[in-house]
Amino acid sequence: MTTPPSQSAAGAPAGSPDPAAGCPVDHGAVAMFGPRFINDDRDELYRDMRRQHGAIAPVTLPGDVPAWLVLGYKELHHITENPALFTRDSSVWNMWDRIPPDWPLMPMVGRQPSILYEDGERHARRSALVSDALGEVDPFELRGYAEQNADALIDSFCRLAEADLISQYAKKLPALVLAKLYGFTDEEGAALVPSINAVVNGSADALQGRQHLQSSMGALLRSRAISPAADVSTRMQTHFNSGEFSSEEILEDMMVNIVAGHDPSADWIGNSMRLMLTDERFSASLSGGRNSVAEAMNEVLWEETPSQNIAGRWTTRDTHLAGKRIRCGDLLILSFAGANADPQIRPDRTAFTGGNSAFLSFGHGAHRCPYPAQEIAEGIARTGIEVLLDRLPDVDLAVPPEELRWRPSPFLRGLESLPVTFTPTSALGGGR
Repeated sequence: MTTPPSQSAAGAPAGSPDPAAGCPVDHGAVAMFGPRFINDDRDELYRDMRRQHGAIAPVTLPGDVPAWLVLGYKELHHITENPALFTRDSSVWNMWDRIPPDWPLMPMVGRQPSILYEDGERHARRSALVSDALGEVDPFELRGYAEQNADALIDSFCRLAEADLISQYAKKLPALVLAKLYGFTDEEGAALVPSINAVVNGSADALQGRQHLQSSMGALLRSRAISPAADVSTRMQTHFNSGEFSSEEILEDMMVNIVAGHDPSADWIGNSMRLMLTDERFSASLSGGRNSVAEAMNEVLWEETPSQNIAGRWTTRDTHLAGKRIRCGDLLILSFAGANADPQIRPDRTAFTGGNSAFLSFGHGAHRCPYPAQEIAEGIARTGIEVLLDRLPDVDLAVPPEELRWRPSPFLRGLESLPVTFTPTSALGGGR
């Protein structure tokens, strides 16, 4: 559990503005943990909010804490390109006196020593360190690790004629590959998977999972400081680090990388497989062929992006945006899903997106997902889908499409399960 920055006796950071001055208007505000954000048709909700409020809509968080949800594409661009006005530093939040220490969203807003909470030149240098370390990942090595682990996971269920592609495949593959790239052994990587998923899901054992991940990552970094190797953890602390960043900061960034890299990639696999199994544009044709896996993955980033809404940015002074008065210290939640569906950039939602990659699913501005990380995520997800379709060419849904359920999160978009059937086949044994 993280804690907010230095606080006064009342609970708010010293010198913060009057909390009451920063409350968005609550007329028509939607609870982000209410039923409308949990149901399947979130598209309809975004349309309703846009019709009623425009590009920025009032929402409430647990405890009736107010915030703004940014639905407009150009507004999200503006916010992420102006870090001086819209900061990642949550210490300026005007709601701290209403936030208890055990608030469920504290891990999202409480300041941590990771790259996520840096701004300015120091963030740029820290981001460059991460990008350089990830940028040296060999794409052929990446695909090899992804194929090896995909085959091993499929071997575990291919004789059974049925499987859940979420729990048995998608929620394991990215973590296994990332752990290998960072320098963990196959056995260590397998042991990390439950901890990573616990942190992502915010389950009862999330704190224990974080502690296990932290201790394992710390042990790896200490080992690599003595015995360097050709892996990400070595490059993070030796090849590119000039000594500017502490061991704690490097450890936190490694943990951010592996957690943030795993979950969106896992949901990218699951959401893409759902699309290919339920949408006639991607399902098996009469000739037995399929549309490009890459096209399906691109469509998912527009229509069902894994990262839906991200907290957040805080205003450093009073401002106006999309006709709304945003007060100093207000919290803005960035809706990548809402912006991707903005009718100003996508007037015809029925049109096939093809190779259009102007989506905001990886963020935008200085805090966007680093390009090498995007390439790694795409490599893992695409390889995972291709290996699965190669190994199980007649895979099909085991339930009607309408029975598939999304996980009840306003921030992430991923299936609870994806049950499938297929013709049983033998394991590969030694892999590819």
